[in-house]
This record gives sequence, structure tokens and C-alpha cells, in this order.
Amino acid sequence: MNAYPPIAEHGIIGDLQTAALVSSAGTIDWWCTPRFDSPSIFASLLDSERGGFCRLAVDSTARDATVRQLYMSDTAILLTRFMAAEGVGEVGDFMEPIRDPAPTDRHRLVRVVRVVRGTLTFTLTCRPRFDYGRAAHTLERIDNRAVVFHGPETDLHLQATDSIALQDDNGDITARFTLSEGETAVVVLTSMAGDGPAPAHPALSDIAAELEQCRGFWQSWLRSSTYRGRWRDMVNRSAITLKLLTYAPTGAPIAAATMGLPEQVGGERNWDYRYTWIRDASLSVRALIDLGFTEEAHAFRRWLRGRIDAGGTASGEPLQIMYRIDGDPKLEEEVLTHLEGYRGSAPVRVGNAAADQVQLDIYGEAADALAQASDIGGIEGWRTFANLTDWLTDNWDRPDEGIWETRGGRQDFTYSRLMTWVAFDRGIRLATTYSRPADVARWTRARDAVFQQIVERGWNAKRQAFVQHYATEVLDASLLLMPRMGFLSPVDPAWLSTLDAMDDELVSDSLVYRYNPEASPDGLRGVEGTFNLCSFLYVEALARAGRVTQARYAFDKMLTYANHVGLFAEEIGPSGEQLGNFPQAFTHLALVAAAMALDDQLDWAEAAAK
Repeated sequence: MNAYPPIAEHGIIGDLQTAALVSSAGTIDWWCTPRFDSPSIFASLLDSERGGFCRLAVDSTARDATVRQLYMSDTAILLTRFMAAEGVGEVGDFMEPIRDPAPTDRHRLVRVVRVVRGTLTFTLTCRPRFDYGRAAHTLERIDNRAVVFHGPETDLHLQATDSIALQDDNGDITARFTLSEGETAVVVLTSMAGDGPAPAHPALSDIAAELEQCRGFWQSWLRSSTYRGRWRDMVNRSAITLKLLTYAPTGAPIAAATMGLPEQVGGERNWDYRYTWIRDASLSVRALIDLGFTEEAHAFRRWLRGRIDAGGTASGEPLQIMYRIDGDPKLEEEVLTHLEGYRGSAPVRVGNAAADQVQLDIYGEAADALAQASDIGGIEGWRTFANLTDWLTDNWDRPDEGIWETRGGRQDFTYSRLMTWVAFDRGIRLATTYSRPADVARWTRARDAVFQQIVERGWNAKRQAFVQHYATEVLDASLLLMPRMGFLSPVDPAWLSTLDAMDDELVSDSLVYRYNPEASPDGLRGVEGTFNLCSFLYVEALARAGRVTQARYAFDKMLTYANHVGLFAEEIGPSGEQLGNFPQAFTHLALVAAAMALDDQLDWAEAAAK
């Protein structure tokens, strides 16, 4: 089996329509273009031989070389710094955000090489593999510093400044060049449709200006944040990550930048997360709203209203659980049998067969997102929302697949019922607060019926806790959202008893499992690590319950599992390694919520102590 970098050994860069991962060794081993959910050009993260990559790093002859990767402060500009006996140099990777709201097929990834001390030799290897490594390409040489890789529907232009001479290597490109203190070289990768005009050759002065524009964009955007709490660096990094994972032309956030990264190395839990889940996106937008980023919230609400109006779902429901970033409901799942998977973790899946699942909780998350603003789309927007809520009054009391998209059969999941309660509650609030026409009496009866059912059937007297579904004693960490959603007070005795039960069964040294798959089979082989979303929800629940010391300990400990640039994947494995798709929006939005809840409680405690 071929060597793979740890999942955590990456940073992310992007232009708000696509994103790339750059390893701490200077390798771009994941890039799909022209959209997040497009086929890959570089995917050596899923197959080091067939996937394709672009490596730009110090030459292997450098003595005692060490590497450090970091972001320029409050930006998405990634620096990979090489320190050797011969000198110190760095590769700066960035993609300037596309300000035009229209989708484009042209995306530009810039790699700036600079030596700050001594003299260093660098090597460049560019081996694109189009369409997840399934399509061949041809190489066209323009001159010694420019070539074009022609793929089936996309071309990749590689251009370099004068100090880099590009060499043909059986249809791929290599180069070896030396820079001394104060010298700079640039490599630019531009993906575009094959019939478009060629990009202009890069000039150092233009690249320097582009870098400053990129830096200015991110720092200006971050100034809109209202967060002034104790964990500003981590919260800012999470906010930038959520922004990077949002498709600007439609306002649709994706769940993660990657597909196929395993929840267990060698296992089959390898999913495609490059789509927009109603649940994840709604909670992401809630986190951005709480931080003061209202523009992103407005864009997502427009996208969400469009999905409700469009219908045509794979499940036959008014909404389906996930869509492509342009709103297309078709996400047929396919296994890429030619890829070996990350460290042999097969199958590698593209698309997602869970799209046609019934998950009733999405109506609550959607309603909660829409309820964050008084204007949910004018008269027609309200009618659409009211009709959806009317539909839910007749359809909430059904088994479904649940939040975790288990493939082991439908159940009456308590979390799904909780979120239908949220849908009715938010609808009633909007109708009464803004005097909107609605069958409020009917919605109220439905809300109260859901509440009664949850407390009677979702509560397990033996466990003294709310459980995963009505036919089990298994606990489920998704219910950590109960207090935030307003279903119960965070200090309600029934909730505190549930929190204690979770602490005994699901928590391992402050890390939280989402449920026990052995006790509640989910239709899949293998095990998984602790779920980062749930670990941060646990912190938030502890803080809201007044267990501030325990919450702060758990939060500080959880932050130690972030990677070297402050990013999280989906899970933490048994040896502390990051697992699953990366970086994951769910984790970062929960980090933001946990930090804000903990700040509130600490501020209150400090004020009370004066």
C-alpha cells in the first residue's frame, strides 16, 4: 500500500466556488473544479498512484529540513515553510475569492515560492488526473514556462515565472530550480473550459497585488464579526472555514471539501460530503448569524426557499435531506472501483444514495434558519413556509432514517420528533410576532402533540434519559441540542439526568461518541471514532447547564485535537488522529456555538463574582 499523509496534515484554500487541500509537504492532493462537487483534477488523497497531485517543495537534497505550515493571520492564505541548513524558504498558496456572483469555469490557484535566508533548491511535480483519475489527458507545450493539460471537459494551464523551466515527464511536468535570499518564483494553475481564452502569463508584480487583494478580502470580511470572546483565533478560523465551504453563486454551504475519507481506516464508512445538507447548512448559517455575518444567511435563505418552491425531490417529500450546490436533487451514488481509497479504505463513493432518505428533522432546522429573520421572502415566501408547515402537521408522526443517515431501517427517532417540534414552534412564533396568516391553532395542537409524545415515548424510565428512538434504550448525542432549541430548560431535571447518562455512556475523556452502533446497528460494518460535532455540543450543553468548569475543561481539551492550522475533520480516532471528510462544517459550526455559550457563562460568573 502506498504512503498517505495524515488527514490532519492539510490546510484548505479556496475561491468560494471550489477548494483545494494542501498537505504540510507542499502537495496539492485534492482539488475538484470548477465546483466543489465537480470531478477531481488532483485526488492522490484517495489514490496516491492514480489520483493526481501537484507537489512544490524543497528538494530532497536539503539537509536537516523541517517543515511548518500556517495561515497568514485572519486569511485563507496558506504558508508552507521549509527550514534547512542551506536556508529558509516558503510556498504561499492561495486562490483569490471570486467576487462575481455568477458561476465560472475559470479558477486560478497561485503558488508563490520565496527564499528568505540562504539558498534553496525546489522541485515541482504536476501530475493531473482528470475525472477522479478515469480520464486520460494530453500535454500541449506553449513555451518553456507554460503548458496546457487537456482533459475531457476541463483544461489545466500551468504557468511559471522565468526562473522555472518546465520539463515534460511522459505527459506530466517536472521542474527543479534554485532561489537565493530575496528571490521569488511563481507557479499558477488555471482550470477552465477548453474553448476559453488562455490566461495571461503571470508577472511577479501582478501576483504580489493579487496576494494583497486576497489578504484584504479575508481581513475585511472578518471585520464584520461581532465575536469578542476568549477564543478569537479559533472562532475566526472556523468562520473562515465555513465561508470557504459556501458556494457563493447560490449561498449553499457544503458539508465538507472532500469525499471518501474514512471514518475508520480500512473501513466502508466513506461518504461524499461535497453537497448541501439542509441540516448542516441551516446550522452553519445559524453560526454565521451569531457571529454577525448576515449576508451569508440571506443568501442561504434564498437558496432554501428555492428548494421548497422547486419540489421534485428524490424522496417525494417537500424537501430532501441534501442537494447539489446548484439545487439539483439528483445525487446518484457510484463506487469508483479503480481508486484504492485513503490507505486502502474502500469503497470510494461519489454521489450519495442517502439523498432519497426520509429525515423529518430537516424541517425543524430549515424553520429555525428561516426564523432568524423577519423577512422570509415576502408574501410568497411566507405562503410557501406556511404550506410546508401545514403539510408537516399531517406528516410528522412517521418513522424515518434519522440524523445519522443509518442504513439499518427506519425508526421513530427522538431527534427527528424534536426538530418537528422546532418547526411548529418557529412557525407559531413567526406568525404571531409578524401577524402572518396561518392556522396557528392547528400548528399549536401539532406542536403540543409532538412534545407529549417525546416526553412519554422518548423518555426511558430505566435509563432516566431521553433515548435515540422509541424502541431502544440507546442514547444519542444529537439530543444535546434539546436545550439550545428551547425544548427543555438546560437545567430541567430530566435534561440534567439525560446529560449525566450521556456522560457515563457516550463520553470518553471529554470526547463524545454520537451513539453506540453495536447496541443500535446502523447497517454498516466497522466502528467509528468520537464525533467532533457531538464533542462541541457536549461543551455547549455543559455550559448552558451551569457546569462551567467541566465545560471549559472539555472545550480546552477538544481544541488540542485541532490540526496545526486550527482545522477539524469529522471524527477523532482511538489514537487521537483525525478521521472522516475534511475540513467538516458541522465541527466548526459547533465549535463556534460552544465558544459563545461558554463565553456567556464565564462572563456571567465573572460579573457575579465582582
